[in-house]
Amino acid sequence: MALPPQGRSLDMMAPFSYVGRHLPCVALSAGPTPGDRTTPHAARTTSIGSSRRVMTETPVTYAASEGVAWITLDRPQVLNALDTTLAATLADHVDRAAADPEITLVIVRGAGRAFCSGMDRTALAAGTIGEAFYRHWIRALNQLEDMPKITLGVLHGYSIGGGLQLAVACDLRLATSDAVVGLGATRHGIIPDGSVLRLARIIGLGRAKELTLLNDHVTAEEARAIGLVNWVCAPDGVEAALGDIIEKVRQAAPTASAHAKRLLHASFHGDPRTLIEEVMRAQNDCMASWEVDEANRAWQEKREAVFHPRKR
Repeated sequence: MALPPQGRSLDMMAPFSYVGRHLPCVALSAGPTPGDRTTPHAARTTSIGSSRRVMTETPVTYAASEGVAWITLDRPQVLNALDTTLAATLADHVDRAAADPEITLVIVRGAGRAFCSGMDRTALAAGTIGEAFYRHWIRALNQLEDMPKITLGVLHGYSIGGGLQLAVACDLRLATSDAVVGLGATRHGIIPDGSVLRLARIIGLGRAKELTLLNDHVTAEEARAIGLVNWVCAPDGVEAALGDIIEKVRQAAPTASAHAKRLLHASFHGDPRTLIEEVMRAQNDCMASWEVDEANRAWQEKREAVFHPRKR
């Protein structure tokens, strides 16, 4: 198996069936365009097809365009392996997207041949992975899960260990058919802290135990079959798939989506009879919003409602 030149990740050791597997470079670059709000670093920009990608030295880049925030893990030389600097930068960018009232969809992806291959073993061996890393990491994952916006993880190539933990913190997941999905933490003496409290809610306790305790890896199609990812596309179909998802998000009212997301999470922890009062308060908030007025006008005019850009 060809290894990255440095910083091999904790979760890079795939089962034998994946050894030597070719992981093509997928261009996940439908977001930034000239004039977009991007990470404030001097950088060169390269065109890939009809889209553009911001190339910077920061381990995570940020761009915002037309209501979509694009957060890209950008350590391709180590398959976007996690270290403290990456975790801190990721958390800051996630906070930035959450605070931006113009953003309704946050897309998290990886540059190069993989989404994320897990913990950087070089950093771990050097003793630079400690409490600071975990605090930044948990801040990023919690914000992705809690923010009143839709979050989407785009998995390709190795999406294992911390990569899967990051993905399950997102509301939705798109995987390319070449994705290798799994955990691996307990094989290295640690727990998958970012997924151990989330995974069972997504795929059920039995499957979550299988992936967590036995460290099995699954293909993208297997991940979809167990509900771990929502969609699978060909590696060269990512931008088309993202375009379809973005369009669906734009057809949903932001206020209603935010409340629905929050209440879905609350439904796992609260008594439905208690939560119904919160549902009614949320419904009242929706009914008082401009989105309901727009939806009513659209129905009368026999057209689709337009929720983006957000009206003042």
